[in-house]
Amino acid sequence: MQGNNLHSSNTTRAAAADKLPFTRYDFGWVLLCIGMAIGAGTVLMPVQIGLKGIWVFITAFIIAWPATWMVQDIYLKTLSESETCDNYTDIISHYLGKNWGIFLGVVYFLMIVHGIFIYSLSVVFDSASYIKTFGLTDADLSQSIVYKAAIFAVLVAIASGGEKLLFKISGPMVVVKVGIILVFGFAMVPHWNFNNITAFPPVAVFFRDVLLTVPFCFFSAVFVQVLNPMNIAYRKREPDRLLATRMAVRTHRISYITLIAIILFFSFSFTFSISHEEAVSAFEQNISALALAAQVIPGKIIHLTSTVLNIFAVLTAFFGIYLGFHEALKGIVLNLLKRVMDPEKIDARLLTLGICVFIVITLVIWVSFRVSVLEFFQLGSPLYGIVSCLIPFFLIYKVRQLEKLRGLKIWLILLYGILLCLSPLLTLMG
Repeated sequence: MQGNNLHSSNTTRAAAADKLPFTRYDFGWVLLCIGMAIGAGTVLMPVQIGLKGIWVFITAFIIAWPATWMVQDIYLKTLSESETCDNYTDIISHYLGKNWGIFLGVVYFLMIVHGIFIYSLSVVFDSASYIKTFGLTDADLSQSIVYKAAIFAVLVAIASGGEKLLFKISGPMVVVKVGIILVFGFAMVPHWNFNNITAFPPVAVFFRDVLLTVPFCFFSAVFVQVLNPMNIAYRKREPDRLLATRMAVRTHRISYITLIAIILFFSFSFTFSISHEEAVSAFEQNISALALAAQVIPGKIIHLTSTVLNIFAVLTAFFGIYLGFHEALKGIVLNLLKRVMDPEKIDARLLTLGICVFIVITLVIWVSFRVSVLEFFQLGSPLYGIVSCLIPFFLIYKVRQLEKLRGLKIWLILLYGILLCLSPLLTLMG
């Protein structure tokens, strides 16, 4: 009888979840997810297609984007099954114990660190470049410690204000960013020329280029960094774990479908408008699709919109990944503190302030090394493969609570994770 009541309760909750309204809060997370994903990978996609050919791209995205969907969906569901949900390390500790929690928490932290280090470099150097270009100063502000500290202090203060403040600031930026992408896509429609579609390449070259393009497609559409902060936010907002999980999964689904539609339209619109020779020229000049659009759109408009797009892309991505960075760092610190002191004695406000100050100092020091963004970017693929593919696979086959997620899909995710881990070696094939 009790089992029937429990089944009836779960059925009722599931039905209620299906009827949940889509609120402004949900829309805010959709924008944050899309804002996290749309960036350099999106505007470089047409150049990559032009280099490798449309047939390679079609095959690569048929492999990569459904796989990326499965990876993020399973990743989110493994996090959502935990009874506790304060941070990533806490969730892993719930499943496997504190030692596994700290170990895998560090791996997760390294993935987030990789992302925020990339965007911190872009924030400082791009903003300093624009300030100098527009004649606001003759000095290179990226050399100034005061400038770097001020930039990061302001951004960290905003990002630490909670998701609602981020929605108000990042939301309009994402809308403008998506608007610019769509306008450029539509502007290229009159210039479509299907003669630009190249012939099918030799089989050996085709398979090699598909393997090289799959990771590129993955990074053009991934926003796994923001999924755990989103999961935690929904769990804190909705006490019913089932409903919170369904809301988070729904937001992920809407975000991903919208994102893929935008990328596909933008990429194909440019692909039909540029020849292989123009793509090669763009690659050699290290320019994006926006520069190619200057051929049909007045230069001043391109200059203004590309500047706005770049600034908004970097800021929204920084805000999105900061949530994960702060949460990952907090999880590691709490895991260590709970080993030596009573959790009740930990001052949450003081801990948050200390983490924020530490982040600002760390980012200032990191940016001062002036590491190449492109070289550092290449190191990230294995970290994403481990955190978003290999760790969920390990959890699902290690934890009885997650056994309902087992199946063929998980083995495909494992293979995809191995491919991401090997992708730095695959670049040597090019």
